[in-house]
Amino acid sequence: MNEKGQITAIGKIRNGLTKEYSFVLSFLLLVVIGRIVNDNFFTWSNISNLFVQGSMIGLISMGMTMVICAGMIDISVGSQVAIIGGFGILVLNKTGSILVMLLFVTAFGTAIGVVNGLLVTKGGMPPMIATLATMSAARAICNYYGSGGPFTVEKENYDRFRKLSVGGFPLPGGAKIPYLMVIFIAAVIIFDVIMKKTRLGKHIFAVGSNENSARLSGIRVDRVKTIAYMVTGAMCGIAALLYASRMTAVASASAAVGWEMDAIAAVAIGGTRMTGGRGKIMGTFLGVLMFKIISNILTAADVSSYLNGAISALIIVLAVLLQNFQNRNK
Repeated sequence: MNEKGQITAIGKIRNGLTKEYSFVLSFLLLVVIGRIVNDNFFTWSNISNLFVQGSMIGLISMGMTMVICAGMIDISVGSQVAIIGGFGILVLNKTGSILVMLLFVTAFGTAIGVVNGLLVTKGGMPPMIATLATMSAARAICNYYGSGGPFTVEKENYDRFRKLSVGGFPLPGGAKIPYLMVIFIAAVIIFDVIMKKTRLGKHIFAVGSNENSARLSGIRVDRVKTIAYMVTGAMCGIAALLYASRMTAVASASAAVGWEMDAIAAVAIGGTRMTGGRGKIMGTFLGVLMFKIISNILTAADVSSYLNGAISALIIVLAVLLQNFQNRNK
């Protein structure tokens, strides 16, 4: 490598380290602020609660990271959770089987992902427009079959279904590791391996970086995009099951409203480039936790929860502006 190449490589490494340092510093700063405003911040109860609260958005954010890394977007995830969760409760009430419900919600979410993928790849629709249509259709169908009210878990299924979201593995002293926390962390590990070590992950980054070059290099771009949407749909299905278990009901009109903004905010704050081609699952994982820590801080400071949507929007704007600033400096 010549001197110019060495300087370029050193510059890239230094730039990457600077980004990582800034991100970790921001995370630690939030933790410090959280401890200042909340004396119980470092208790196991509060820490595990952060993971539980972030678990459902976290699962969706894993799929959203794939979609955004591939150069697309999915704003239908909130409506997907509502319709999948509502219909999943109907399946649970009919069959009495949580396993059957799990298979149903996963298949239903995957099918919605296929629809989104086909609209984008075969229909030639912009991802924003395609998923906007899916979002509107899913919410309307959910409202129609729910008559604008809730889908409710029947009494005979209540206790064992509820245990899925409130139960956990026991620890000494009466504490427990919540099942939702374990599911969330397991999903992060699996997605991290997929994006770093598998051909699918490499293809997703290639498509997001330059779709035409990826196609010329032999990558089946349409299939990669569709798979990204299918995975996101499947994650919405699992999140819908967990949401239904936690709430024991799914309100057709209001369930998971705004979750698409929360997921996108978590991905953005985690450092994923919003135009595609670059991102990290671990960054999204920390982004979800940062987002929940911010909510925790605002709750401790008696800030109204009605401002959550504005906060999500502000996080997205700041993250994108920071990315643009860094790109201009390059």
